[in-house]
Amino acid sequence: MNRIWDISQVLRADLPVWPGEPAFALHSHAQISADCPVNIGGISAGLHSGTHADAPLHYAIEGAASAECSLDPYIGPCAVLDVTSAGERIEVQDIDWDKINGHTRVLLRSYARFPHEEWDERFKAVAPDVIARMGKQGGLLIGVDTPSLDPQNSKTMDAHHQVLAADMRILEGLVLDDVPPGEYELIALPLKIAGADASPVRAILREVS
Repeated sequence: MNRIWDISQVLRADLPVWPGEPAFALHSHAQISADCPVNIGGISAGLHSGTHADAPLHYAIEGAASAECSLDPYIGPCAVLDVTSAGERIEVQDIDWDKINGHTRVLLRSYARFPHEEWDERFKAVAPDVIARMGKQGGLLIGVDTPSLDPQNSKTMDAHHQVLAADMRILEGLVLDDVPPGEYELIALPLKIAGADASPVRAILREVS
């Protein structure tokens, strides 16, 4: 059986979230007792909590919502690249383009160890030129282990808009600590939420035999 890597964050009460966004909360609505045979819970959270897929609606007024997006970009062969040596921003020269080797889904590991317990406001953004080159090579999806492709204080969202121009899709908040660089099968399906600008995902990588 091919090995599976779970590259998702754990959704939990103390999950670090984007400043100003709702905290994740798990609520209990019913508990097993003499009068109730089941536990029933609910959640409240920002759509960008933890590991998630940005829908085009997040960065374009007329963009597609999560429920309207094709699932094709989120499942299939992908390449995982190590860019931990990059500076404040991941630039074209930080990418080993030969290792992409025709893959249309590319995941970038920028952290030596993912910061599970605290919010990192100085995460490495991705240069729009990187996305433009991926798009020209037929890119379908870019994934990162950071909260966003753009810097935290960006007002222009240049990387996101380059994704829009290339008609690609985005995964953010991946956990790639223990995944060796190489080729995998990606499965990271967004939920079918009408009108949503993003969706949490359970993202996995499967070993390619």
